[in-house]
This record gives sequence, C-alpha cells and structure tokens, in this order.
Amino acid sequence: MNDQKTQLVVIGAGPGGYAAAFYAADLGMQVTVVDMEQNPGGVCLYRGCIPSKALLHAAKVVSESRDAKEFGITFNEPRIEVEKLRAWKNNIVSKMTGNLGLLAKSRKVTFLQGKATFVDSNTVKVQKTDGSSQNIQFEHAILATGSRPITLPNVPDSPFVLNSTTALDLQNIPASLLVVGGGYIGLELGTVYAELGSAVSVVEMTPGLLPGADRDLVTVLEKRLKTIFKSTMLGTKVAKVEPTAKNVKVTFENPDGKTSQEIYDKILIAVGRKPNSSDLGLENTKVKITPKGFVQVDLQRRTTDPAIFAIGDVAGEPMLAHKASHEGRVAVDAIAGKKTVFEPKAIPAVVFTDPEIAWCGLTETQAKQENRNVAVAKFPWGASGRAMTLNRTDGLTKLILDPDTQRVLGMAIIGPGAGELISEGVLAVEMGSVAEDVKLAIHPHPTTSETIMEAAESFFGHATHIHRPKKH
Repeated sequence: MNDQKTQLVVIGAGPGGYAAAFYAADLGMQVTVVDMEQNPGGVCLYRGCIPSKALLHAAKVVSESRDAKEFGITFNEPRIEVEKLRAWKNNIVSKMTGNLGLLAKSRKVTFLQGKATFVDSNTVKVQKTDGSSQNIQFEHAILATGSRPITLPNVPDSPFVLNSTTALDLQNIPASLLVVGGGYIGLELGTVYAELGSAVSVVEMTPGLLPGADRDLVTVLEKRLKTIFKSTMLGTKVAKVEPTAKNVKVTFENPDGKTSQEIYDKILIAVGRKPNSSDLGLENTKVKITPKGFVQVDLQRRTTDPAIFAIGDVAGEPMLAHKASHEGRVAVDAIAGKKTVFEPKAIPAVVFTDPEIAWCGLTETQAKQENRNVAVAKFPWGASGRAMTLNRTDGLTKLILDPDTQRVLGMAIIGPGAGELISEGVLAVEMGSVAEDVKLAIHPHPTTSETIMEAAESFFGHATHIHRPKKH
C-alpha cells in the first residue's frame, strides 16, 4: 500500500466536489479526488438533476403535442419506445460524465475510483474499486459526499418499490403508480410517468403539495396536475405497504383516522433525502455532526476540524447542486487564504414540473412566518402576449419588496421557463436593486421576461397591460 501526499483531497465528485477540485487545480493546487464512480458527476449527473430533466423534456413534448389540438394541430397518440428513451437519457449522462473526466485529466487532477475513510485529521484510506487500497496524506480535505434518498421503515424491499434512483432507470411504464411524497422530486418524477402513460396518484401527509412554497404558486400547479394525475391525496399517511408477487397493496390513513386500501403496479418513495455523513471515519477526526446528520460548518465551510471542509448536501440545506458548487469555490478560496464567506442573499430553487415554479430570496411564506412587513407586486401571465402565444396564460410573476426602501427582497415565478427567468431575480436581490431599477430595465417584447418588468410597474400602479391603480 503506497502512501500518497496531496495538498487537497476532495471526497465526492458531484457538482460541489468537482467544481471545488477544478477551481483548486486552476489556482495551482495539487488535487486528488476520490469517488465511487468512474468519472466526476455525482448523484446530480448520474442519478438526479440531469437524467430527470432529460425525461421531463420528453414528457413536455408529449404534453405539448396533446395541448396543440387547442389551436388546430392534432397528433396521433405518441408511441413510447422505452428502451430508446432510456438509451437517449443514458447517453446524455455518459457524454457529460466523460467530458468531466477529460477536464479532470487536462487539469492534472488525480482521480481515484473508490471509497475514502478518514484515518485521522490528515489522512484518508482509499479502498479502490479494483480491490487495492492506499493512504493519502493531505493538508486540507473537502467533504462533498452528498445525500441519499430517505427510506420508510414500514416499506419492505421489492422490485415494485422505487426510489428516485430506480425510478430514473425507467425499466418500464407501470399501468398504475403511487408517488409517496408531494415534494419536488415526487412531482417531477410523477409528471414524467404520467405523461409517458402511467395512471399516477400522489399521496402527501401535509395539507398541501410542495410544503414551504407559496400557496398562490402551488395552486396554479395543482390545477394543471389534476389534468394529468389520476388523484392527489393530501393530509394522508401511508400506514402500510405490502408488496405481492405482482404489485403493491397500500393502506392509507386519512386525516379523520379512517383507513382505505388500493393496489398499484409500483410505488415511488420520494419523501426527501438525508446526508451521507456516516461510515466515513469522521469519528477519527474533530468533525462534529448535527442531530440531523449534517456536518457542522462555518461561513467558510470549515468544519470543527481546521483541516477539513464540507460542502453541498452533507453540509446542510438547501440540498441543491448550484449551492454546492458555490460552496466549493468558497472553501477553496478559504484554503488559498483569500477573504471569503458563503452568505448568499438569494439561492434560487426551481421545481421542474409543468408549469415550472421558481423562487429566490425572501418568499411570502417566509415573510409571514417571520412577521416581516413586505409589499408584493404581481403580474398575471393572462395579461402577457407571449404567454398567450404559448397557450399558457396560467402563470404568475411576483416581486417581494421592502415597503419602505422598495428594495427587491425576493422573486417568485410560475410558468413555462420559470427556471430560466429566476436568475434575473437572483441578480436583483444580490445587487440590492429597487423596484424602480427593474421597472426601468427595458425587457424584450414579446417575452415572458417582460412579466418581471411589469410586476415592478404594477408596484407603482401603472403596468401597461393590467389596470391596478396604486392606492394612496
């Protein structure tokens, strides 16, 4: 077993890990990356963000072909070739991970395929996938081990029980599918299977879908989901799951305590994710773990062990790829001795359903919880010419403003392409823009981006395409 020395070892090669490793290499550091996969990419690229968006695009094509009859274009029912669709999705993943592997080599990053375990605060042991092992002595380490799907204790293992990873394998399109969990993962994957032909039911134990998101946005999504989902059961618990030789029998408990049973070809458990902070040898270091399993970090993403940093899902909410990437750069800057902290004012969140929901900064829900006085400026997409040409007028754009300074504190959008539009809100919040700035920035016509400008105009009571005079 040959010992190796490196300036920086990065454990985990997801969007946080590989972004940190590549940036560190660009700064001239000697970098070693350890990951179980053959190439960088992590859960996001292999089993998350990228494959799910590929399948969501396919689902959207099916949806749009069906909706086209409203304006005089009728298509035959689509024929779904599951194997070809799966191969297309896998090819995207293969290309992207392969390209990241080449980028690692071009930056002279040492990539080790295997599992890393801390021996002490300056050494990790890497058990390689080829059966060999070696110790790596490091000056600094960045922990970027990500997260995994939460399993339910009352759900037995069965080929008919899926999680987000196995659902993306797309082995087949079941005639009926129960999605357990009304969060973004469940709704995105439920949308995919519904558009591909499954009769999808969703069960959520809280009173509404997407807990935490603003209700006026969720209401718009719920209305559309009713047209593609068979049913949505809110405030309902899954009391029992009994896989049989052919399907799954599920017992539900409604808010009144009454039970009922249904049979599904498959069920998908999508009740959240938990951090991968165990079985890493962290007990051999000074790193502390929070009660929820996250690694405790400061504003520079340094753990309670001076040599070890943690980023991404393992370092806390929100569990988002773009948050991990930025944390990775902050950690590397801290290692390089630069003055840096991770304190964004607006981390964007996007739910890639149809329509998409996106928000950043302060939300109305959060403002109510914190008893903060805010002004809300809205613009309905029913008044947007571009939305009309898309035959999608159910959207909404809103700005959350400080009523005294008129500063933009947050933005939220529901509608096709909301995820592409929200970056303007991020920039507005981070730059300390006021409503007047957004109003005076000329937006191209006709686009859905105009709804941002007109939302700002509506705050002053003179949006061109709606008449809502400001109250004096």
